[in-house]
Amino acid sequence: MAITNVLVANRGEIARRVFATCRRMGIGTTAVYSDADAAAPHVSEADAAIRLPGNTPAETYLRGELIIEAALAAGADAIHPGYGFLSENAEFARSVLDSGLVWIGPPVAAIEQMGSKVESKKMMDAAGVPVLAELDPAEVTEAHLPVLIKASAGGGGRGMRVVRELGDLQDQIAAAQREAESAFGDPTVFCERYLETGRHIEVQVMSDTFGKTWAVGERECSIQRRHQKVVEEAPSPLVEKIDGMRDRLFEAARLAAEAIGYEGAGTVEFLADEKGDFFFLEMNTRLQVEHPVTEQTTGLDLVRLQLQVASGLPLPATQPAQRGHSIEVRLYAEDPAHDWQPQSGPVHKIEIPFSAGEFTVLEQPGVRLDTGVVDGSVVGVHYDPMLAKVISYAETRAEAAHLLATALQRSKLHGLVTNRDLLVRVLRHPAFLAGDTDTAFFATHDLTVLSAPLVSEADEALSIVAAALADSAANHAANRFGRLAPSGWRNLASEPQRKSYESRTSGTHEVRYRFDRSGAVTVEGHDGLELISAKPDRVVLAVPGERGPVRRQFEIARYDDLVAVDSPLGPVAVRRLPRFTDPSEQVAAGSLLAPMPGSVIRLGAAEGDQVTQGQPILWLEAMKMEHTIVAPATGVLSALNVTVGQQVEVGTVLAVVEEEEQEPS
Repeated sequence: MAITNVLVANRGEIARRVFATCRRMGIGTTAVYSDADAAAPHVSEADAAIRLPGNTPAETYLRGELIIEAALAAGADAIHPGYGFLSENAEFARSVLDSGLVWIGPPVAAIEQMGSKVESKKMMDAAGVPVLAELDPAEVTEAHLPVLIKASAGGGGRGMRVVRELGDLQDQIAAAQREAESAFGDPTVFCERYLETGRHIEVQVMSDTFGKTWAVGERECSIQRRHQKVVEEAPSPLVEKIDGMRDRLFEAARLAAEAIGYEGAGTVEFLADEKGDFFFLEMNTRLQVEHPVTEQTTGLDLVRLQLQVASGLPLPATQPAQRGHSIEVRLYAEDPAHDWQPQSGPVHKIEIPFSAGEFTVLEQPGVRLDTGVVDGSVVGVHYDPMLAKVISYAETRAEAAHLLATALQRSKLHGLVTNRDLLVRVLRHPAFLAGDTDTAFFATHDLTVLSAPLVSEADEALSIVAAALADSAANHAANRFGRLAPSGWRNLASEPQRKSYESRTSGTHEVRYRFDRSGAVTVEGHDGLELISAKPDRVVLAVPGERGPVRRQFEIARYDDLVAVDSPLGPVAVRRLPRFTDPSEQVAAGSLLAPMPGSVIRLGAAEGDQVTQGQPILWLEAMKMEHTIVAPATGVLSALNVTVGQQVEVGTVLAVVEEEEQEPS
């Protein structure tokens, strides 16, 4: 059956990714969108778009009946589920087929068999695929610890918890069940033995309806946070160095696919050790987030193959050979230095240099960008905070890592705190470059160091000077005289001009500078600094060095009080401080501020309670994850300003802890 119009039952980056291939194939596109996504790029790019009333996944993207109604209303004849949401929901796939639409995914029976991770492991064991032993949560003992709680119906780190103390098991199971219900509509969880270190290796499979299965290539996704992948690459450094491991992996993946009569694109995931032994984790019966690295190292468009298989066409006669190396990083709106706190708000600018294509398989070395946001997009609290996938492709792994790190460092990312600095430091880390990565990477290597700003303190200070001079130029440009040098003649030297800025990582910076009548500038604390030119959006400085002055160029952008400075020295973002502060804006000492917008789902203490430092006070749900807000010090909970179910904005004062006074020694 020829497919003429595809509805993507998803949002953001994956919806745009599928639409891109559809356009290249001359296939029409239909989007669905929640109220929160009304202005999202995937909506405007589709030929037709249908509203799903509401904001949360449960109200919108998890409502299969509404999505099918949207497809029929728009005249779509096929549904692509993307990843997450309903992509591995067998009932949804069955309903799509029952409605007369084409399901761009595997058979319903295959989804059902792999949908229960408990039953799927039994089936894989019977098929001869190595597996880890399953544990019934009710039967876990001290001898089994540590254990990993996992959601049976989905992945992506949702519903996952590591338990090392038996007394924590029931609370962690309950929390995992809540996350699984929120993310997948199914609270079922299970346990398995947790391996503290290991290599996460997965094999991309592609099967047609004629019995042919390709093991397209393997990927390594060992660097993870909260059991969610952060860096992915193909081929795997571990597999590359162990003779025969690739053949054994591919054989196990084919056995897994053939055991369930698989069709379409899927991924068989394994946990491997340094010796090359591996165990089946799960099979994802859908396209993976990290599929671009396989596309880059094979030249295949996996979405195109999905559409062809769903149309009843066979796979090509010859499977392509692997080529070069590709690395993908997930660029998140989150703060790794503060427990990976997700961020929300406007994306003022996202510009990745060296980008040779978007949602496109590159034929030459370069950078590919797959993103769900554009300049002006707003990241909300209802969905995953991934901004983009940035993918490099090169002949060698070292070249791919260098290219990607440089592109990220020089990217213009204005508006939100992101994990960009961490990604660059990982890509340049000696352990990563040596291929020495495992699932404990962030526990093994100092996260404080990895998440530190890319720019040095001295270079940050210089960038802030550039910001002050650009602000001065902007002020003078707004003046009808438009002169940078101060007007009027003075017999005495003028007082220095002052501008103050707040850096998220280094605190307050005051820039004190003075122009002379020629326009030359003197900046306190920066002897020998020469101003070459200053415009509102660009400043050029000659910086003194051991072998003479070095010219540095800085690009400046402003968004209300936010000032973003980009240069080869590294990115800097600061906020302009007003000359005078409003006392009403001050918060009391001991205040617990909401780190992100979210919903209060539990309270751990009552007003007037004695609390200890680190004790949970309340829990917020944001972006499908739970976040614990703890007491900053030991004392009395003198104020509790929220109730269960209340929505709060970032910066809201949730509670106040009055710290106990220390007895004099």
